[in-house]
Amino acid sequence: MFLRSGCRRLPLPPAPRPGHRRAGSEVGAAAAPRYEVVVIGGGHAGTEAAAAAARGGACTLLLTHRIGTIGEMSCNPSFGGIGKGHLMREVDALDGLCGRVCDRSGVHYKVLNRCKGPAVWGLRAQIDRGLYKENMQKEILNTPLLTVREASVEDLVLTEPEPGRPGKCQVTGVVLGDGSTVRAGSVILTTGTFLRGEIHIGLETHPAGRLGDQAAIGLARTLERLGFAVGRLKTGTPPRLAKDTIDFAGLEERAADNPPVPFSFLSEAVWIKPEDQLSCYLTRTNLKVQQIIRDNLHLNNHVRETTRGPRYCPSLESKVLRFPDREHQVWLEPEGLDSNVIYPQGMSMTLPPELQEQVIKSVPGLEKAKILQPGYGVQYDFLDPRQLTTSLESRLVQRLFFAGQINGTTGYEEAAAQGVIAGINACLRVQGRPPFTVSRTEGYVGVLIDDLTALGTSEPYRMFTSRVEFRMALRPDNADARLTHRGFEEAGCVSQQRYEQAVKMRAALEDGIATLKSLQLSISKWSQLLPGVPISSNRRSPVSAFDVLQYQDVNMEILAKAIPEPLGKLAQWRELAERLKIEAAYEWCVVSQQQEMEEVRRDEALQLPEDLDYFAIDASLSAEVREKLDANRPQTIGAVSRIPGITPAAIVNLLRFVKTNHRKTEKLKAVPQSGEYFPGKVYSGKATAQR
Repeated sequence: MFLRSGCRRLPLPPAPRPGHRRAGSEVGAAAAPRYEVVVIGGGHAGTEAAAAAARGGACTLLLTHRIGTIGEMSCNPSFGGIGKGHLMREVDALDGLCGRVCDRSGVHYKVLNRCKGPAVWGLRAQIDRGLYKENMQKEILNTPLLTVREASVEDLVLTEPEPGRPGKCQVTGVVLGDGSTVRAGSVILTTGTFLRGEIHIGLETHPAGRLGDQAAIGLARTLERLGFAVGRLKTGTPPRLAKDTIDFAGLEERAADNPPVPFSFLSEAVWIKPEDQLSCYLTRTNLKVQQIIRDNLHLNNHVRETTRGPRYCPSLESKVLRFPDREHQVWLEPEGLDSNVIYPQGMSMTLPPELQEQVIKSVPGLEKAKILQPGYGVQYDFLDPRQLTTSLESRLVQRLFFAGQINGTTGYEEAAAQGVIAGINACLRVQGRPPFTVSRTEGYVGVLIDDLTALGTSEPYRMFTSRVEFRMALRPDNADARLTHRGFEEAGCVSQQRYEQAVKMRAALEDGIATLKSLQLSISKWSQLLPGVPISSNRRSPVSAFDVLQYQDVNMEILAKAIPEPLGKLAQWRELAERLKIEAAYEWCVVSQQQEMEEVRRDEALQLPEDLDYFAIDASLSAEVREKLDANRPQTIGAVSRIPGITPAAIVNLLRFVKTNHRKTEKLKAVPQSGEYFPGKVYSGKATAQR
């Protein structure tokens, strides 16, 4: 099945010469369809990657087992959370899809961490599964330059590598399950849990990446043959319950926010009325639950396996083993407005179905609950993400990109963030333009990718605010200011509408801050205008309105009532007023962090050659350090500093080598292209400056 949306065929590099394929088949390649970017997998990483590549101008093909599963929420019916909400905002700032689709599909919107400052608020929403899938499919199937096709991918078409770039070969297409070939300028793998995936229920095991969907075996073998370091991870999902069999009467109800806060900068409001939102309910496990699990661990292969599972979303069996004699929270989450399905968050389990029923019926409120689908575990292959650059391109195979759970992450949001970056860079790679990367000083997505590519992971990686050094500056409210302009100017993935809105907001913020700072009054005058605000008499007078806005009990509405002109117009635009308040609250933090951020940027600017032989360079480095550097292949001095076991002395010695090498390179650049270089001779001002 093919579904196209305005895709034009553009010329690609010439087909490889016969005899140069490393994997896959090139039979009939001359007649094979050509695309600039081919994305394998229609999950959260794949949809974002395909849409981003198409927005950037690349003729893109999305290959998926079933078009009907695009937008499927395989596990929990929710998006966002602490740290994850930041990723959602950053994906949206780059014109990604999931934020605005959630704004049209949510049934319960909640900002977590409200007791703390706005820098670490976690935007979250319970999502109607059916609506999300429907809205995501509308987006994907109507994206210009994007074709969607149902097909399995069994192999890669490979040829000689491009000279001057790392990699033993380059990908030029994919081989489908029916033996046909599709040519590509770049390929993105977003196979999720499908790469040699296995489902576990009790002692039963069968190959699948998700209940009812087949695993990807051929691709896994190809990647191993190519020399990729492959690991094994596991995850799980809880049983689904019938809503009309649950007794909610004695449970703790948690209502949604009123008004709901949208994920997307383009959304003025979410689709649902505040009063129509559904509630979540809280219950807890007990000692009876623990006893059933302990007595039956011998019937559970998934838990007994040594494969690493998610630390921050563990199975119920793992929690009982790790934290004995404790009660564990269980959130009963709705799966849709008209759905009779409840998702018991916190009860992921892989016991045999009859034992799962015993566990469920032991929980308060669930004594009569009916299981609609048993919980199950999934084990799958992932690739060591240290084999990728920060553009998410493979170091081993040129033009091959990876995004999502195949890189060792967990969660829809982490997958979507990687998908956007991979899609942008696959498009830029075909266009011969520099890669688009986000540093740790620019966004949570930068921290995510830097952690993965510099440090790797031995367990499913989850984003938290605690992983981010500069979280006071990298807030949910300013993701557009940080990324939208770059996405428009450098990546071409941002629409004109979104760019103009971001420009308008940036200008309004700058004007608003300037206005507030210019309005300065004495402390006594402020005390008269705002008698309820305890302005410290120790402050230096005069005090600006921007300084007053930093006080917890002051907002733009209060200031506008006290001084209608010129502050009234600033308070009328609700979003602007809220952002001015946040800017005022965090100004001192951001200013104090600027020096640290500049130091990190300087370190990140010191690029290490991709083909650097750490065992041969003339630097004072121990054999252990050389081995770690060779295994991790850091791209910058900043990335070196984050590798465990690399000493400060080793960093200094490597830095000295890099700077010396850089100076030598600059001297060579300063030599005129024609003629001979004579020491002491004066050349043009530009060349002299370079020397």
